[in-house]
Amino acid sequence: MTDLSTYQSSSTDWRKQLKINDHRTFFVIAAFIMIYAAVGMVFDLYIHPFPPEAPITDNIIALLTFQVTPIVTLIISGVAAISILVSYAFYDKIVLLGTEYKEITPTSTTSLEEKQLYNVVEELQLAAGLRYMPKVFIIEAPYMNAFASGYSEKSALIAITRGLMQKLNRSELQAVMAHELSHIRHHDIKLTMAASIMTNILIIAIDIAFRGILYSGMSSSRGRSSNDNREGGGNGNALVIVIIVLRFVLPILTMLLMLFLSRSREYMADAGAVELMRDNSPLANALLTIENDHKIHNEQYAEIYQNTAHENVRQAAYIFDPTQAGFSTKHAFSNMFSTHPTVEKRLKALGFKK
Repeated sequence: MTDLSTYQSSSTDWRKQLKINDHRTFFVIAAFIMIYAAVGMVFDLYIHPFPPEAPITDNIIALLTFQVTPIVTLIISGVAAISILVSYAFYDKIVLLGTEYKEITPTSTTSLEEKQLYNVVEELQLAAGLRYMPKVFIIEAPYMNAFASGYSEKSALIAITRGLMQKLNRSELQAVMAHELSHIRHHDIKLTMAASIMTNILIIAIDIAFRGILYSGMSSSRGRSSNDNREGGGNGNALVIVIIVLRFVLPILTMLLMLFLSRSREYMADAGAVELMRDNSPLANALLTIENDHKIHNEQYAEIYQNTAHENVRQAAYIFDPTQAGFSTKHAFSNMFSTHPTVEKRLKALGFKK
């Protein structure tokens, strides 16, 4: 078992780390917007009956200036907006799907541990300068994990498993709650939710386009003319190739951007937690305790994670990614890659190295 005594502590410029991660976050969102616009443009170029001899640059200008209505781009944007609104309206139910949980309030606490948890969050909320107290939930599970969610500071929630609440001492519990409150303070809970929705919609859209091309190809082979812009001509053929390539490249690209975003936000929240605690040791100890606990109870936790529905919804939000313990959550496509930096790298960022 690893403990913090095997690491050397050094000073770290936390404010510099926050600025670095802010830049990374803006880069990821800008990349998503560019991909979104590019995919919509490709679809519109493919479906509109532009003259085959027209330069593709002229067609792009026509779409950008609304001389021709970019129908697909507008539809994708509308679906994304509706999906985001629905997710924001039911965010708490969505992120807690499949779990047994209870909300903790000053009047609903039934034990000293629950009261201490609420008091810790309340104290740190004031220290963080947040105007609203987030909702606090306990998930009835023995594994050690926690996450924050919501679409604004006012709507934010923090959820913690009973296992984590019971196995950490007060300073370590404070550090974990400071980490989750930092997610709220940095507004990345809203960012991650929106980026996840945009990713799913893009992948669905490109899959529909790919299937449409396959169907068009089969129709052509049965005798349908293929001289129009969508199935013939240099521009049409080029767009078909682009859509086929996007079908395989886009899921990988968006997943890598999501992973980059998730890892950046974890470093940022770790730095924010240390800023609130004025000490880097409690969070470092908590991360090591959580990792060691997952290793010790690997088989038990693996079964619980895999048998809990919708764990993939929470995976990127957890303070500790379960896949780093050597097992995966149920039906999670992103299980191929960890959404978090390793505990070793996080400790190094916190100022501890072996």
